[in-house]
Amino acid sequence: MKILITGASGLVGKELQKSFAAKGYEMLLASRSEPKDDNHIQWTIEEGFSEPEKLEGIDVVVHLAGENVSGLRWTDDKKKAIRDSRVLGTRNVVDAISKLKKKPHTFIASSAIGFYGERGDEEVTESSAAGDNFLAGVCKEWEAESRRAEDAGIRTVLLRTGIVLSKDGGALATMLTPFKLGVGGVVGSGKQWMSWISLEDEIAVINFAIENENIRGAVNAVSPNPATNEEFTKTLGEVLYRPTFIPLPEFAVSMIFGEMGDALLLASTKVMPKRLEDAGFEFKHPNLKEAIESAVA
Repeated sequence: MKILITGASGLVGKELQKSFAAKGYEMLLASRSEPKDDNHIQWTIEEGFSEPEKLEGIDVVVHLAGENVSGLRWTDDKKKAIRDSRVLGTRNVVDAISKLKKKPHTFIASSAIGFYGERGDEEVTESSAAGDNFLAGVCKEWEAESRRAEDAGIRTVLLRTGIVLSKDGGALATMLTPFKLGVGGVVGSGKQWMSWISLEDEIAVINFAIENENIRGAVNAVSPNPATNEEFTKTLGEVLYRPTFIPLPEFAVSMIFGEMGDALLLASTKVMPKRLEDAGFEFKHPNLKEAIESAVA
């Protein structure tokens, strides 16, 4: 099997390469830089693929590329980069694979649980409506571009991924230093829900989606056991043997991070992986403490 990966240098992309290599899959890696060898292809968000003919023979596309949404405040330029990297980038990928003489049979497209927006204590599944904030709007446009692959006859899976737990990147990696220093604590009220997945399970979900032809459309890539911020904070402190008594009040989050803080740190989204469970997927790390222990080992 030959698989094209965009965003291959990211947290998930790097781990996915290891998994695919172990399975004996051939890979074509897309990046902005000049191709190093025949296993690389140049691709940009604005221009697409420099040599689209190299895509002939691809069986599966795993599209992971996208601007990092975390950091400090979302300026207008940052919000444009977040949207364009997903909407325009996906449009270019779908345009390219739809024009191939022999189209790939499967398109695994990144999305995010940001699709659902702020939902309080409501349990949401893949059939739940989209939210109405900036990230939800981006996800709706992002998924609309991905669904064009389905219109071209390519089985399309939209992975609505939660917080991926890894010490090497993402939210957990950012939290480790302050928590290890004993200055970690609850964010806001602590009652907001955090929907997460271990990196190992995220990779397993992608492989599961590739190998199961009945899976298509939106799939929530999250553990079946979401946690409140308070529970997450307490569990991380227990695993690291550190106190967690220094809170970050809601007003401080809004003052420091603005819209980004409201969307990523204070928003509550309790997401359930209904389609994965219905399809028989088995999580290796369904419980938070075990997942964090594995992630920081």
